Amino acid sequence: MTEESSSVSQTIAADVISAGGDREAGGDPSDQHELGHNVAAKVIRPTPADEGIRDKVNIRMPADGAYLSVLRTATAGLAARLDFTLDEIEDMRIAVDEACAMLLSQAIPGSDLECDFTLGVDAMTVSVSVSCLAPRVPAGDTFAWTVLTALAGSVDAQVGPGDVLTIVLRKSRDSSRSV
Repeated sequence: MTEESSSVSQTIAADVISAGGDREAGGDPSDQHELGHNVAAKVIRPTPADEGIRDKVNIRMPADGAYLSVLRTATAGLAARLDFTLDEIEDMRIAVDEACAMLLSQAIPGSDLECDFTLGVDAMTVSVSVSCLAPRVPAGDTFAWTVLTALAGSVDAQVGPGDVLTIVLRKSRDSSRSV
């Protein structure tokens, strides 16, 4: 990884996390951050209908493996906001990386990878999507899928309108430990 891409990752994580923490009254209902290198992060304020949701964050970037460090860093920062343990944070970083690797192998060259983070009180849901020419849902009986499920807890995949392939990961904070 180059010094420049490392700097971009740190900047993106810092912008996403600090934007989610700002709760100014009367502010814009969503914050859009153009973070350079064709990467954008958007923090969406939960509405009253989003009961139990603390924050929603959307990151859009080129569907290229060179940008995955951005998502790993953002995942770690957002999981830390939920007081996940270091092991849980690392599990989610690896799970997001693996889910993206599955998607990038089918991505249309030049398309964008979109990652939506939904932070609940004690759970994180990560939805990663990419446009494909002929999307194929990853097989649920493979070693890679088994590892992904072990890391994230709950995993689902589907093909949506417009040939968009999506993998959804959901990880709950270990409730057996004291807060």
